[in-house]
Amino acid sequence: MAISVRDEGSKVNSDINVTPMVDVMLVLLIIFMVITPMLQKDVSVDLAQVNNPEQMTDADKEDALVVAVTRQGDVFFGRDLVKDTSQLTNRIKDRIANRADKRVFLRADARARYKAVVDVVDNVRAAGVDDLGLITEQKKDHPPGTPGAPSTGGSE
Repeated sequence: MAISVRDEGSKVNSDINVTPMVDVMLVLLIIFMVITPMLQKDVSVDLAQVNNPEQMTDADKEDALVVAVTRQGDVFFGRDLVKDTSQLTNRIKDRIANRADKRVFLRADARARYKAVVDVVDNVRAAGVDDLGLITEQKKDHPPGTPGAPSTGGSE
């Protein structure tokens, strides 16, 4: 009787097959590229920066009423563009009619014209809003001696 010797060890391939991993990573990349723009629910504005902002956690809720004023003076109620600020009063009246919490949040761009922001505030108040919150950001601290750092005054 002869013993048959198998030579399977020489057929083993120890290289890693990365093709399936690359396929999965490309699919994930495409999914994230499609989903990421949908995650932004508000109109993009550069908020004014203040030293001690008050936390307004209610502004992040799904049913929060948010009015945004862009740098160009465009007014958005939620994600809808409002052509005339007088229409804003009627839209807000319709939305707060059956709500106990008559609170509206204003996101104004730091470089928006003052008149545009005042017109929006006037129209929001005319709609019967009890509480108007102005959304701002925390001012970023600059180390002394860097551009943008507040000067301490004095003479040279």
